[in-house]
Amino acid sequence: MEPLTIIFVSCLALGVIVGLLAGMLGIGGGLIIVPVLSYLLIHFAGMTVETVMPVAIATSLSTIIFTGMSSAFAHYRLGNIHKPTVLYTGLGIAIGAILGAQIASHISGALLKDIFAVLVIIIAAQMIFGKQKASGSEASPWVLSCVGSGTGLISALMGIGGGALLVPALVWFRINIRLAIGCAAFCGLLIAIFGTASFVAAGWQQTGMPQWSLGYVYLPATAGIVTTSIFTAGIGAKLGQRVNTRVLKAMLACLLVLVSIKMFVGIN
Repeated sequence: MEPLTIIFVSCLALGVIVGLLAGMLGIGGGLIIVPVLSYLLIHFAGMTVETVMPVAIATSLSTIIFTGMSSAFAHYRLGNIHKPTVLYTGLGIAIGAILGAQIASHISGALLKDIFAVLVIIIAAQMIFGKQKASGSEASPWVLSCVGSGTGLISALMGIGGGALLVPALVWFRINIRLAIGCAAFCGLLIAIFGTASFVAAGWQQTGMPQWSLGYVYLPATAGIVTTSIFTAGIGAKLGQRVNTRVLKAMLACLLVLVSIKMFVGIN
């Protein structure tokens, strides 16, 4: 079987898992997509650690464009989009996502791998031990823009939608949880669009990219993941109503820690 076919079929299977997890737990696929895609591209496309990380992260962001559209529209129909919050947070998100993609494109692949692994462990700890708490003050437009900038930058560095970072931050500033989730859904789409565009521009003249790449975005992987994840996300949402998602989230967090340790050791 040709390497391209192996990668595409593997990404179809990856999309099934990513969609189910997103539907059940509301967790974006980047935390899973980046390490799995890195492994596939190293073993079947001949890429190295130095070149594979920006490609895996950019490709992960590109898939969120498609999945984020439906999520953002659903929250809009539910009335969970608070325009002032989305406006000020979104401005920061756009700037942070562009900067994050540029940083990820210009640092070494080994360092980017270690940054990703550390941030995944932090997010996993938040998943297990974190609680939704509120501060004693509300966020000003300036604070919302700063929160958005930080979320966009970190998310673009990791190839994630940013919900795991943005929702707790907005709730901390006394924003209703439903509005926080709706804002995160819309801002996740912004992260994906601006981050992907920045990665495409940064990788446009880059040599050594696999065939069918658009800048740093590997299109066959994007197509494979999106093809199945858009269907399994709905199934996951239904399953989420029947299973103990707290236990499942804790199990996923433990898996993410193991993946991070593996990335520290080496993804070859």
